[in-house]
Amino acid sequence: MEILVKPCGEFYTNCYIVDRKIIIDPGIGAFDFVKEHVKEPIAIINTHGHFDHVWDNQKVKDYYNIPIYIHKDDAFFLQNDPFGYNPPKSKPDFLIKEGEYKIGDYDIKIRHFPGHTPGSITIEIGDNMFSGDFIFDGSIGRVDFPYSDSQKMKESIKKFLTISYDKRILPGHGPTTTIKKAQKFLPMWLEYL
Repeated sequence: MEILVKPCGEFYTNCYIVDRKIIIDPGIGAFDFVKEHVKEPIAIINTHGHFDHVWDNQKVKDYYNIPIYIHKDDAFFLQNDPFGYNPPKSKPDFLIKEGEYKIGDYDIKIRHFPGHTPGSITIEIGDNMFSGDFIFDGSIGRVDFPYSDSQKMKESIKKFLTISYDKRILPGHGPTTTIKKAQKFLPMWLEYL
């Protein structure tokens, strides 16, 4: 599986391209990165609805005529940005929830981990988990934003700690980590939340 990544915009938000077919979190300026590497993609998937992860959603969607997937609890962000950055509005085609999905030839597992946003998800494709802003290398997503919830983040961390297998984690910002490495430091965060 080929995974391309580019940190986009002033917040260095990671946009990922999986096998030149699936685009994850096309943020600020991601369209040029996508256009350079992709000819016939099949989907856009947002890990959550914050502006720096969805900025180029509509631009990519219109250019390639492909659908946008986002968790149902975060779809409102695509029309209403609470941060005042006013990103281009986009319209989701599929409102997803936790479960198994088939997109093209890909078997995709969606896990719902609210806290950073109401509809934060991880996306598992093969041996990779795209974690958005739920988990970073050594850290977790902020819970002091509009619509964040520290109690739900605690519950999400506890749920994540029950995952029994290991995969590479590709977060929304910064370098990769793994499920097992994250499970070692996450209990510490339960005390701070």
